[in-house]
Amino acid sequence: MRWLRKFEQLCTLRGTEVPSCPLHISVKKLTSVPWGRQKVPAKFNFASDVVDQWAGMEKAGKRPPGPALWWVNDEGHEVKWNFRELSEMSQRAANVLSGPCQLQHGDHVAVVLPRIPEWWLVTLGCMRAGLVFMPGTIQLKSKDILYRLRMSKARAIVAGDDVAHEVDAVAANCPDLRIKLLVSERSRDGWLDFKTLLKEASTHHHCVESGSQEAAAIYFTSGTSGLPKMAEHSHASLCLKGKIDSGAWTGLQPSDLIWTISDTGWILNILTTLLEPWSLGACVFIHLLPKIDPQTILKVLSSYPINCMVGAPLVYRMLLKQDLSSYNFPHLKNCFTGGETLLPDTLQKWKTHTGVDIREFYGQTETGLTCRVSSTMTIKPGYLGKAVPHYDVQVVDDEGNVLPPGKEGNIAVRVKPIKPIGIFSGYVGDPEKTAANIQGDFWLTGDQGIKDQDGYFQFLGRGDDIINSSGYRIGPSEVENALMEHPAVAETAVVSSPDPVRGEVVKAFVVLTPHFLSHDKDQLTKELQQHVKTVTAPYKYPRKLEFVSDLPKTIIGKISRQKLRVMEWKTSEQTQGQ
Repeated sequence: MRWLRKFEQLCTLRGTEVPSCPLHISVKKLTSVPWGRQKVPAKFNFASDVVDQWAGMEKAGKRPPGPALWWVNDEGHEVKWNFRELSEMSQRAANVLSGPCQLQHGDHVAVVLPRIPEWWLVTLGCMRAGLVFMPGTIQLKSKDILYRLRMSKARAIVAGDDVAHEVDAVAANCPDLRIKLLVSERSRDGWLDFKTLLKEASTHHHCVESGSQEAAAIYFTSGTSGLPKMAEHSHASLCLKGKIDSGAWTGLQPSDLIWTISDTGWILNILTTLLEPWSLGACVFIHLLPKIDPQTILKVLSSYPINCMVGAPLVYRMLLKQDLSSYNFPHLKNCFTGGETLLPDTLQKWKTHTGVDIREFYGQTETGLTCRVSSTMTIKPGYLGKAVPHYDVQVVDDEGNVLPPGKEGNIAVRVKPIKPIGIFSGYVGDPEKTAANIQGDFWLTGDQGIKDQDGYFQFLGRGDDIINSSGYRIGPSEVENALMEHPAVAETAVVSSPDPVRGEVVKAFVVLTPHFLSHDKDQLTKELQQHVKTVTAPYKYPRKLEFVSDLPKTIIGKISRQKLRVMEWKTSEQTQGQ
């Protein structure tokens, strides 16, 4: 990595010693060869190789004093653990899992907890005990939990009051489930009390020697096409890659504080609230935040020394609707976003109001962080940035042939002749599906995009979101971006709609801003259609437009185009059948 070599050269010029931190040692070992031929150590465990190493450096005075984890809630309660305390507490958690719970190396453990400190303890505890942790959102219902527990053959589930009753409703139908571990202030029949067991557990645990290719985690995909799949990550693909990519993305320092507003069930959470910051010795800030409340977020940003914030574009749009003139963010240096398209308008307004840029990143459950606009890169509005180190990302055709800059195709990661660190191990129990996503030498992400001459990627939409109208392939994101520039549009989603002549046409579902609710809808439709024609290629304009009061969202707040598309095509079929 060039940044590491430059850092070493700078230290030499200044006559100073290159710091001997865990990240530097690991990266230096692993970056002596190009991508695709990385030297992966046979054994690796994030808990012992990173957290415990920082704990030792902290004890020796080689890390700035301060917390590694800082948790707060609306009631004013807070938890602060430095790396030494985090190491000891997570060893207690490991002893609970391998002691009273009697879980064995390799067992699967579902972890369905809100943003509470125990999520981080249980995750590290699973790493230490050699257990495969499976995060899930607390918005899961009994049907979702039943599917996940049975598919994964989970031996245990760790949950809170939010979902314990949902678990109890289906537990009898999960023959492999042996342990239900409750994180709560109250007891519950049939559940072990995690907090009591944690207090009684020893602070000394002998961490297992995890093989780098051994399973560390299973994340269930979002299920955009069919039922959710189990994406397995090894210690190398998830935890070790977090060390390799660290530093070149967020630019965090050991004295920094990073706050990620993300559900604990998603891979973004572990990447930005555990792997990235703790690889760099930085502090993770967590707010319970039961719901995404813009007033609370602004108050927290103003009250705590948060240097870096990570949130979906939706979060920034919500904040921009507030009166930002009464808030001050003296410590905020970097903001990052991913998960959906960041509108150039949002980027510009946030910069104007706060003086801070928003830097995009891109990835998926199977690949983790794939592209990013790092803290040292130029921001191009509407672009996701460049590929992360150790990934060769290209735009390819359906046969896996690399396309030239400016040509639309599949965003893909090269996995042959050697799979790079970071790519998941595969879909558990479904090698056919894993193989089906590989064309030529590349793993197809399922997303459409364009790569420009500078290596920046532009996201056009999911492959199944692309609209093919009279031979023109239209990405919904570009149409949505154009519509969002109009003051009448509060939210919008663009999908395909059946058409007897063109096969498909562009249809936009639009939520209006309050000021335009009383406007004539026919006239407003024409105005919005003309607006899109003026800001993008005219053939992309929405030939159909429907005003709605709200849009269907996924459990992480992303607009679900799939639901709208299914509804649109089903409605058309019913109309034709009458």
